[in-house]
Amino acid sequence: MSEHRRKTQPPQSGGRAAARRGQSASSGRRAAPRETTGSPSDSYGSPDPYGTGGEERAYGSRAEARRAAQRGSGGRRRGADGGGRGSGGGGRRGGPGGPEGPGRGRGRGAVPAKKRLVDYPRAGKYGVARWIPSWKLVAGMFIGFVGSLVAAAGVGYALVGVPDMAKTATAQNNVYYWADGSEMVATGGETNRQIINYSSIPKDMRFAVMSAENKTFETDNGIDPTGIARAFVNMAKGGETQGGSTITQQFVKNAMLDDQSQTISRKMKELFVSIKVGTSWSKEKIMAGYLNSAYYGRNAYGIQAAAHAYFNKDATDLNTSQCAFLAAVLKGATYYDPAGAVSVDPAATPEANTKRAEERWSWILDEMVKDGRITQAERGKYTTFPKVQSPRSNSALSGQIGYLVDLANAYVVNNSKDTGITAEDIQRGGYSIYTTFEKKKVDALEKAVTNVRKKNIKPDERPKTDTYVQFGGASVDPSTGAIKAIYGGEDATKHFTDNADQTGAQVGSTFKPFVLAAAMKWGVRNPDGDSEQAQDERTVASPDSLFSGKNKLKIKNYDGTVWTDDKGKEWLQTNDGSESVGTAPKYNITLREAMRLSVNSAYVQLGMDVGLDKVKESALDAGVLDSSLASSNYPSFSIGTSDPSAIRMAGAYSTFAARGQQRDPYSVEKVTSKDGTVFQHSTIAKSTEAFTPEVADNVTDVLKTVVDEGTGTNAKLPGRDVAGKTGTTDGNKSAWFVGYTPQLSTAISMYRLDDNENAKNRQFLEMYGTGGQEKIHGASFPSEIWHDYMTEALKGDPNEKFHEPEDIGKVVNAEPTPTAAPTPTPTVEDTPTPTPTPSATTASPTPTVTETCNVFSGCDNGGSDSNGNANGGSDSGTSATPTETSGEDTEGNGNTGGFFGGNTG
Repeated sequence: MSEHRRKTQPPQSGGRAAARRGQSASSGRRAAPRETTGSPSDSYGSPDPYGTGGEERAYGSRAEARRAAQRGSGGRRRGADGGGRGSGGGGRRGGPGGPEGPGRGRGRGAVPAKKRLVDYPRAGKYGVARWIPSWKLVAGMFIGFVGSLVAAAGVGYALVGVPDMAKTATAQNNVYYWADGSEMVATGGETNRQIINYSSIPKDMRFAVMSAENKTFETDNGIDPTGIARAFVNMAKGGETQGGSTITQQFVKNAMLDDQSQTISRKMKELFVSIKVGTSWSKEKIMAGYLNSAYYGRNAYGIQAAAHAYFNKDATDLNTSQCAFLAAVLKGATYYDPAGAVSVDPAATPEANTKRAEERWSWILDEMVKDGRITQAERGKYTTFPKVQSPRSNSALSGQIGYLVDLANAYVVNNSKDTGITAEDIQRGGYSIYTTFEKKKVDALEKAVTNVRKKNIKPDERPKTDTYVQFGGASVDPSTGAIKAIYGGEDATKHFTDNADQTGAQVGSTFKPFVLAAAMKWGVRNPDGDSEQAQDERTVASPDSLFSGKNKLKIKNYDGTVWTDDKGKEWLQTNDGSESVGTAPKYNITLREAMRLSVNSAYVQLGMDVGLDKVKESALDAGVLDSSLASSNYPSFSIGTSDPSAIRMAGAYSTFAARGQQRDPYSVEKVTSKDGTVFQHSTIAKSTEAFTPEVADNVTDVLKTVVDEGTGTNAKLPGRDVAGKTGTTDGNKSAWFVGYTPQLSTAISMYRLDDNENAKNRQFLEMYGTGGQEKIHGASFPSEIWHDYMTEALKGDPNEKFHEPEDIGKVVNAEPTPTAAPTPTPTVEDTPTPTPTPSATTASPTPTVTETCNVFSGCDNGGSDSNGNANGGSDSGTSATPTETSGEDTEGNGNTGGFFGGNTG
C-alpha cells in the first residue's frame, strides 16, 4: 500500500483500543502472550510499537493479511479468547470477550472464491497443475458421455423399425438409351424371387451359411462390434465399407435397399435395426429372412430363385454339395458364378470364377465338418464340383441388347472412381444410362454378320468344320473414342461371352502397323556402333526402307548376331505359303510392299531392329491393353501373338485415323438418377498424342495401299478413303480385318471356339475347310463383313479424305538399290502368292542352298536346323513342323501357333 494512503497510527493513549485495554486490565485479565496467539510477528522479531504488552498488530499491511489467509485457513476464525472475529487467520484483531460472554470482533478476513460447476482451470492451483483436471472432473465427464450415448442409443432404438419381409429384395429398373436419346431397354429391376418358409430351407443350406459366414449365429446378439468399428475406420479413411459381419447384419443390409449410402448415419441406422431385429426376432426368422432376400447372381434373389437359376430345381431338393456352392456364391456372384462376368470385371473370367468357386465350395464343406454340422463320411461323398447350368436372361436382352447393356454396365462399374457407382448399385437399379451406341449401326453390323453366316456357315452340312464358328466386331468413332456398335454373338441369352469385348483370339498381322509406327517414331538401332552412345543412335525408317522378304529368314538381333532362344535354337521366319517375296538374290522388299502383301519375315526383322520393347510401347500408346499382350521376348511378337479385343483393336486403329491422338473407347455418355446427373463422360474425356501427325499419316498411307491393291481389296468402299489390314494366325485358328475411314474405325474377328462356359482348357479350333473354303483369311469373311457393315454405317456421311503424308525418315538398307522390283499379285485370299517373272522374283520354299539375308550386311548360308526342319512357323500354319521347337509358348501367353509359330496377314 502506498504511503499517502496509509492510515495515521492512533495515539497510544486514546481511542477505543485504549479503552478496551483499560477495561481488560481492570477486569484482572491479561492479554494472551505472543506464544499463545500464534502471531506471525514473532518470526520477524519486531518489538511492540504500541507498548500493548503481548498484543500488537499481526501483519504490517492488509495485503500481508490476505496472503496469510490464503496460506492458512482462508477464512474467519474465532479469536484466541473465544470471541472476536479475525483472530488467527486474518484481518483486524477481534476484541476479547466480555465477562458475560464472548464478544464479537469486527476484523475482516480473506473473502472465499465462489464455487464453480466445473472447476477448470482449477482454482488455487498454479502453473501446469492449474490445467490438469481433477479426477472428479474426469469421472464426471466420462459418466456424462456414457450417459449421453445411452440416451442417444435409446432414442435411436425407439425410432427405427424392423424390416418388412414383403418389401425386401425389391429393385428398380435401369433405363438404357441409344445415342440419339431414344429408349433402348428398361431392365435390371426384375425381381426373380419367391419366399419360402424356414421349414422348406434345407438344413444343410443353413449350416453351410453359418459355417461360411457366422459360426456363432445361433448364440450371438446379432451384431459384431469389431466389424462395425472396421467399417467406421474404412469410411474415415475414405475407403469402401465392408458388409455386415453377422447374418443378422447382412439381412438388415439386404432389407435396407431404400438407403444404400455409405455414410456414418446409415451405418448407425443399420446398427440399431440389427440390434432390434436381434432382440425381437427368433433366429429361425432371421435366417429365413436372410436366405430369402440375399442376392445370388443371375438376377436371383432368395434361395428358391437361386436353386432354379443354377440347378433348375426347388430349394428343398438341393443336396449338401449344392448348398455349399450357393453359400460360396453369396460372397459375390460376380467372382464366384462359374459362368463369369467379364463384362463387369475382366478378371471375372469363367475359368477364374470356376477356380474361386471350387476352392470356396471345398472350404465350406470342410468347415461344416469342423463345426460338427456334417460328418467326415458325408463330406467324402462330395469330391466333384457340382454341375451348374448356363445362365439365362430375360427376353428383353435377346439379340445384341444384352451385350450392349453388359458393356455399358461394365464401363460404369469399372470407372466407379469417376461414376461413384458399384456393381451392387447397378443391381439395385434406379439409373438412366445414356449410351454411345447408334441403333442404325448396331443393326447394320448384326445384319452383315448374319448374312455371311447364313450364306456360308452350315454346321448341319459340315459339322467337322462349321461348328462353333464365332464372329465379333466393334466400331469406334476416332474423333471421340465413342463405341458406336458392337457384335457380341448370335444372341445374348444363348451365347454369354461378348465376342467384341474379350475372346482370346490372336490378332495376327493386324499387329504389324504398330511395328511400322515404332520404326517411324523411334527408328531402327545402329548395328555397327561399338560404344554405348552409338548403340543408342537410331534412324527413323521411311516406308521405302528395304528389308528381306525371304522365306525361312534367319532372324538376327539388331547388331547382326543371330537370335537364339534360351536353348540356343535359331529362329527361321517363314511366310505364308512358304514363299520368298522380293528381288533376288536378297529378296529385298520395301516396308510398304511388305505390308501390302503381308510378308512376315520383313516385319519380324524390323521388329528386332527397332526393339521389341518399342514395338510393345507403340501398341500400348495406340490403346491396346497391356493385359492382352503376349510376351515380347520372342521375334513373333511383331506378327500378332497377342489377343486384344475387337473393341481395343478398333480403338487402336482409330488412333491412326485421328492422326495420332489416342482416346480410350467408351460406351456411356451420361448417367442420371432421381437426384440428378450422377456422371458425365466429358468430366474424364481426354486424348493423348500417341504418335505425331507425320507418323500417323504415313502409317495410314501404307495401310491405304493394303486396301487399294493388296490383301484387303475386299474392303474397298467406292468413293471413300479406306485404310486397313488383314490378319490370320498360325494354324488358321482366327482371322481378322481391321480398317478405318476418317470417320469410323471397325474391327471384325472370326474364329472357332466351343463357348461352353464350364469347359476347362478351351482351345481354338482350326478353320481349314470352314465355310467351304480351303482356308480362312482376314481377306475372306471378315473383310466381307467389314465392307457390308461400313457401307450401311456410313450411308449419308460425307466422303472425307485422309491427310496427305509428309516425307518421313530415311530409306534404311538403301544399298544395294534393286534394279527391278516387280511384285506378286495377291489372290483374293490373304495369302501372298508371288508370280515368277523374268526379273528373278522367285518363289523358293525349299531352296537347294538356303540363303538368309541380313538386312544390313547381306546374305549368308543357313535356313534349317540340324534336323533339317524349319524353326519358323508360318503366318497361317503352313510351315514345316519343327521337331524340337513346336508346342505352346513357353511364357504361357496363349501362343497357340507353337513356340516358333507366326501369324499372317
